Amino acid sequence: QVQLVESGGGLVQAGGSLRLSCAASGRTFNRLAMGWFRQAPGKEREFVAAIGWSGGITPYADSVKGRFTISRDNAKNTLYLQMNSLKPEDTAVYYCAADSLARSGPSLRWYDYTYWGQGTQVTVSS
Repeated sequence: QVQLVESGGGLVQAGGSLRLSCAASGRTFNRLAMGWFRQAPGKEREFVAAIGWSGGITPYADSVKGRFTISRDNAKNTLYLQMNSLKPEDTAVYYCAADSLARSGPSLRWYDYTYWGQGTQVTVSS
């Protein structure tokens, strides 16, 4: 079992920045690929970014590439998402997730992830 708790969401103006954190407990964090997903009202859950267990592979959704940075601190069992140049269309509930299976690289598919946090709201005003 893995428990995930997100924090760092809030209200920010367009062009601003936020840093999300996801604290993990339970299974060995440094063996897990991790991902960030988001879901806006009335929309499907979508991939944002993912990171392999060593941090060497970091795919991003095209919509956030160049603005968001995913990282992890395995010593602190924590996943991060630095979000810069935020846009109103980034408004959503953001979830961190852990993949319990070893794959060739971090998955972009939400259904590959076994463990999920409760989500943190990010609202970007125009």
